[in-house]
Amino acid sequence: MTIEVRVPTLGESVTEATVATWFKQPGEAVAADEMLCELETDKVTVEVPSPSAGVLGEHVAKEGETVGVDALLATIEEGEGAAAAPKAAPAKEAPAKTEAAPAPAGAGRADIEDAPSAKKAMAEAGLSRDQVEGTGRDGRVMKEDVARAAAAPRPAAAPAPAAPAAPAGAPEREKRVKMTRLRQTIARRLKEAQNTAAMLTTYNEVDMTGVMEIRKEFKDIFEKKHGVKLGFMSFFVKACCHALKEIPAVNAEIDGDEIIYKNYAHIGVAVGTPQGLVVPVVRDADAMSFADIEKKIAEFGVKARDGKLSMAEMQGGTFTISNGGVYGSLMSSPILNPPQSGILGMHKIQERAMVIGGQIVARPMMYLALSYDHRIIDGKEAVTFLVRVKESLEDPRRLLMDL
Repeated sequence: MTIEVRVPTLGESVTEATVATWFKQPGEAVAADEMLCELETDKVTVEVPSPSAGVLGEHVAKEGETVGVDALLATIEEGEGAAAAPKAAPAKEAPAKTEAAPAPAGAGRADIEDAPSAKKAMAEAGLSRDQVEGTGRDGRVMKEDVARAAAAPRPAAAPAPAAPAAPAGAPEREKRVKMTRLRQTIARRLKEAQNTAAMLTTYNEVDMTGVMEIRKEFKDIFEKKHGVKLGFMSFFVKACCHALKEIPAVNAEIDGDEIIYKNYAHIGVAVGTPQGLVVPVVRDADAMSFADIEKKIAEFGVKARDGKLSMAEMQGGTFTISNGGVYGSLMSSPILNPPQSGILGMHKIQERAMVIGGQIVARPMMYLALSYDHRIIDGKEAVTFLVRVKESLEDPRRLLMDL
């Protein structure tokens, strides 16, 4: 019996994908639910499992081809004996056996296809396949394996004999690489945001002493009770939710000649991955506790690292927080995430001299940047929103008292 393998539903508003990698080749035996191929969409990669045990037929869609939802990818012949791998032709008599040398740590089978993100990471890190030990299915190399191998100390290379001088122009000075669908989408959406919105940025700075003191006092108790670390992001999410209630225009969007005001706060948290920036959404963050927010952000971090974020987890945000401070950014102007009307940029915490009560003291300060759509948000509203965020962070008790 022939079973069809088709492109699954890819998520809201996503109608096509690119066949990134085939893990199984025609004629190979496959088990039910074994991963056959990986599709790359505008936002995430999607693995396509085998619907049945059997033998894989021809690849109807080749690597690099663009396919629509429900398009035919391949077929599987199932039935008695179908799941058994095809027998290899009898080999000629081999010479006497010799003791086989152990394979290098990263040497995998030739038929194992590594994750596309891992291939890209290996190329960027200058690592060869045999320098990376794969921990995925059947020894498949994942991008975290590459990061681990890149961080490991490498033995010093033996000096090579002097080679004749290469002719001028021999070294490769440029490399042309096709943009991934994710990178193309990021580029398109960011440019659309600049072309469509009347984008403006207002700045302020916040004294992080209060937040840092609370974290220091309660971090051990918090982690012991909730099983997750108390980070800065939960304070920022709660502070933004508090400010959004007072300034609803920052939580709204324009639809034609109408403004849609949201009575809920779905906060997008920008996360950097090897493939590009993704923004998973903490839904109804205004109704969540600090612990719930930290747990959800930690979950998103793991999924983003492993490329497992779903389309649903990255849709429907009403406001976004971007933390450039984790990369050392002192000041930047974040770009809106359409159709949202506001995005808050966090930055590096740095001790600076501040005048407190007439005295010059060192304080842990952070610059904040709010980029907003001036078509819907007035300057006064934007400044007030950022001041409310500042006030909540400088005195976190305000969040508990709803002040």
